[in-house]
Amino acid sequence: MKKVVIVTGGGRGIGAATSVLAAQRGYAVCVNYRSNEASANDVVSEIQQTGGKAISIQADVSVEADVERLFQTVDDQLGTLTALVNNAGILELQMKMEAMPLDRWQRIFNTNVFGSFLCTRAAVQRMSRSHGGQGGAIVNVSSLAAYTGSPFEYLDYAASKGALDTMTIGLAKEVAEEGIRVNAVRPGFIATTMHADGGEPNRIERVKAQVPMKRGGTPEEVANAILWLLSKEASFTTGTFIDVAGGR
Repeated sequence: MKKVVIVTGGGRGIGAATSVLAAQRGYAVCVNYRSNEASANDVVSEIQQTGGKAISIQADVSVEADVERLFQTVDDQLGTLTALVNNAGILELQMKMEAMPLDRWQRIFNTNVFGSFLCTRAAVQRMSRSHGGQGGAIVNVSSLAAYTGSPFEYLDYAASKGALDTMTIGLAKEVAEEGIRVNAVRPGFIATTMHADGGEPNRIERVKAQVPMKRGGTPEEVANAILWLLSKEASFTTGTFIDVAGGR
């Protein structure tokens, strides 16, 4: 069966590494992005230069109409969806919870939680056997923050990833008989540009001493875990998590 994957937030960091590796493993790849078209197109070009098939599609996963357009475009241009990686996520400047405004929480939950829910619903509607689908696999990109809580920095981000963990467990049980597996990875301190979004581009250097392996991880190391969970090698694995966090 032809393999088709959507990677949300696929233009940078973990999403970009996952898109490239998925193409190497034989997937036709949709690189989704919200605003950075150039970065997403660079990922597509890298895939195409090595003989892979990829397209980039702009869509804000927190907007229902955008999600429907994203999935319909993949249906039309790549074919039947077999995999989804819910990678799109945001965080904001480090601060204590007592200083956080409501609109910040709304932005974070709209993308990290509701965006993943919207994409997952669209994927299940296509993959589910009861809807005429052939099954498939979903991997949610959570965070080690889901159980450390990320105090004094990103408590709201951590809470959004906790919600994603709960969805992973519940949905895995709900769709197991439909031929769909649902799992998650929980990255720890990974060297991506997301740290700059939080106001500390060199955060890995500050926190790496907290990691037993004494270093930050790479997007490629997370991508390897994601692709294993998508693969047939993980055919009896659902509702579970791989922590990619250097032993933290």
